[in-house]
Amino acid sequence: MHRFKPCLRFAKSTAYRYYSSNRSFSPHKLETAGPIASKLDSRSVVRFRGPDTVKFLQGLLTNDVRKFSEPMGENERTSTLPTPNLPTVSVPPMYAALLTPQGKFLYDLFLYKPPKLDKSSSGPGSDPDQSFELFADVDATVLDELLETFKKYRVRSKVEIENVAKDFSCWQRYRGNLPEKSSSTEEPEAASVGWGAGVDHPAPLIEADKETDEQNYLLWRLQKGVAEGSTEIPKGEAMPLEYNLAGLNAISFDKGCYVGQELVARTHHRGVIRKRLLPLTFLNDSGEEVEQEVAPGSEVIDTASHKKAGTVRTALGCRGLGLLRLEEAFKGSGALTIQGQENLKVEAIRPDWWPAEWFQEYQQHSAVA
Repeated sequence: MHRFKPCLRFAKSTAYRYYSSNRSFSPHKLETAGPIASKLDSRSVVRFRGPDTVKFLQGLLTNDVRKFSEPMGENERTSTLPTPNLPTVSVPPMYAALLTPQGKFLYDLFLYKPPKLDKSSSGPGSDPDQSFELFADVDATVLDELLETFKKYRVRSKVEIENVAKDFSCWQRYRGNLPEKSSSTEEPEAASVGWGAGVDHPAPLIEADKETDEQNYLLWRLQKGVAEGSTEIPKGEAMPLEYNLAGLNAISFDKGCYVGQELVARTHHRGVIRKRLLPLTFLNDSGEEVEQEVAPGSEVIDTASHKKAGTVRTALGCRGLGLLRLEEAFKGSGALTIQGQENLKVEAIRPDWWPAEWFQEYQQHSAVA
């Protein structure tokens, strides 16, 4: 499933034309809201530029970056800039991660190749001698550390790695009526999550009353079971497959070697993932949703077995994300609670966008056990 930011790359002078209404939604109202957009101050922008850009990133990241240097077919072209006289083409964005040599998560990146004028059209085109470049939307809280890490790997590669956060802002458009089909393949999971499967055109035309606070985007992600950044996906600890990065199309299993590839491939081919990141709802004894009473890091306990079922990774209001053992999460007994807050109940939810085989794998493993 592709995870795109359709309205990501805006020059700040453009992005700031729009006025935030700072609307906040309850979880239920957010489900019925039309398309809305949030400026993501939690994300920053890095630029990779130079003739070795693709080769450099291909050896580091979990996804197949070579797609950015391949010729595009007609059905893979998307327009991203409003050009009245000349069409523009761009490669669809890509989600990827950088791992430790031991296969643990470090950073996530959303990669974008700047659009260019269609060479098949008449008139002036892009400079053929222009240096190849990719932009990456990254976690702003680890920006300096991320830049240092990539520069450490650079050695003699001809690639510049720059912080361009002063020139670009990150945006996300989400909820209702976004495109349900990517340009090359149908993606029902993407449609279920509500991410657009392509790039907006034209951009960045966001009506003032459709812009909303970033907290609403966080709440929306919690409802869908999608983590982001090196806090929600613990840096140096998280196993990428347990945090569903394969289902979010962040991992290529046929691209060849990259940093941390061995453990990821071995876990994938073994086919047993006992823990996964899940959406959580926090309830009181009467089954009513409870606001602001659960902190990240809280332990989820199965009261029937008195065993730890998992950990709350992040929480907002009555919703959260938790890394839980599937055996306890889907018992259906209503026995999950928070350690030290036994008056609270925890409901684990299976996201609609999950591939069917994930749940089948869990059921088969449970039957064998």
